[in-house]
Amino acid sequence: MSYDVMVIGSGPGGYAAAIRCAQLGLRTAVVERAELGGTCLNWGCIPTKALLKSAEVYRYASHAAEYGVEIAAEAVRPDLSAMVARSRAVAEQMSKGIDFLLKKNKVEVIVGTGALTETPHTVEVTAADGATTTYEARHIILATGARPREFPSIPVDGRRVITSRQALTLTELPETMVVIGSGAIGAEFATFFGTLGTRVTVVEYAPTLAPLEDEEISKLLERSFRKAKITVMTATEVRGVEATDAGCRVSVAGKRGEQVLEAEVVLSAVGIVANTEGIGLEAAEVAVERGKVTVDEHYRTSVEGVYAIGDLIPTPALAHVATAEAIHCAEFIAGREPEAVDYAVIPSCIYTTPEVASVGLTEAQAAERGYTVRIGRFPYTASGKATAAGNRDGMVKLVFDAETDRLLGAHLFGLNVTEMVAEPSLGLTLGASARDVLRTIHPHPTMSEGILEAAGAAHEEAIHL
Repeated sequence: MSYDVMVIGSGPGGYAAAIRCAQLGLRTAVVERAELGGTCLNWGCIPTKALLKSAEVYRYASHAAEYGVEIAAEAVRPDLSAMVARSRAVAEQMSKGIDFLLKKNKVEVIVGTGALTETPHTVEVTAADGATTTYEARHIILATGARPREFPSIPVDGRRVITSRQALTLTELPETMVVIGSGAIGAEFATFFGTLGTRVTVVEYAPTLAPLEDEEISKLLERSFRKAKITVMTATEVRGVEATDAGCRVSVAGKRGEQVLEAEVVLSAVGIVANTEGIGLEAAEVAVERGKVTVDEHYRTSVEGVYAIGDLIPTPALAHVATAEAIHCAEFIAGREPEAVDYAVIPSCIYTTPEVASVGLTEAQAAERGYTVRIGRFPYTASGKATAAGNRDGMVKLVFDAETDRLLGAHLFGLNVTEMVAEPSLGLTLGASARDVLRTIHPHPTMSEGILEAAGAAHEEAIHL
């Protein structure tokens, strides 16, 4: 069997590449060994957000009296098994949606593990029973994603020491948990389990939580964690984890010296590693550097006709980045001249409570690059919509170039900010200035007014509606 394009992997990069190639008239197949939609849809972004929604509903129900709603206290309790069941159902529904889209666009789905071979333009697919079939394709796109990173000092056993994958299917709520790492995965699971009543301790090697975020926002996140009775240990190294019959012992060293933490469960959220094994990179002689496939601006690897996108390559490991790369790659293969993906305007979101969202340069990064910066801030305490919603913990922070008035970055913390960050993302893409934001009428009352107010504050023109 021969195709114009074969895509190995069906995550946000893989299925988007396959669909776009098919839309552009290319005979396309996608190879997937597990559920359609990849890790993000089945074991990452989507089921995690379903769990966090359940936690949000539980939190609102627990505080119903604050909103004038009477609920008997004994009637409000979290049912982790039911939450997990709902989360899995959401993931399954979305996976079926990907199956529908692939069929609609006439993309053939080949079930099995795909790998490059020594022969150019060929893919060998191994089925679950071990049978192999070889296919030919003029173009091959590698989109095999990533998996949780594991360290020898944190031996994962899937029961006492777990990764995000096992955290998504726990059916009994741990009384205590240590979360190692405070990136998006660690911070979100700390929020989820902390909301349901687990005593959570977050251990972070960096000086701040969510270390890739603006330092001011990271400090606000840490304050919110402490208010939620989540213990935070930053600038702390994990020396080792020992699983016992009763739980785990976590040896750490930090500001208070060496100590041992006791917990029923340890969640290792120390990043991800690309799925480069078993896909024929060595056989095809595809160049790899520091665990990532090397590519050019069109995602061509060192081997003619072979491309790589998403978590396999050294770009931000985010689903929406993989999708953008996929569309560019597909259009390039089809002979179009797509614009390069602009990695300077990639939004980032962390679905904690409150949420974190950002795009562009942090204040520190802008200063390091030689900009004279002007900062505009707007606190949620001054927002009518946030006050009405009962969620006044938050801030909008905008970074501008003082010389040109151009927006350089946006850093948001609070209710709904993951929805709001699209506006400054568009502003950065279009080269917007603070004056452009001020001229844009924002609806009232909304959280998004905070962006208008922050731009005004940078010009001392905030009017606090």
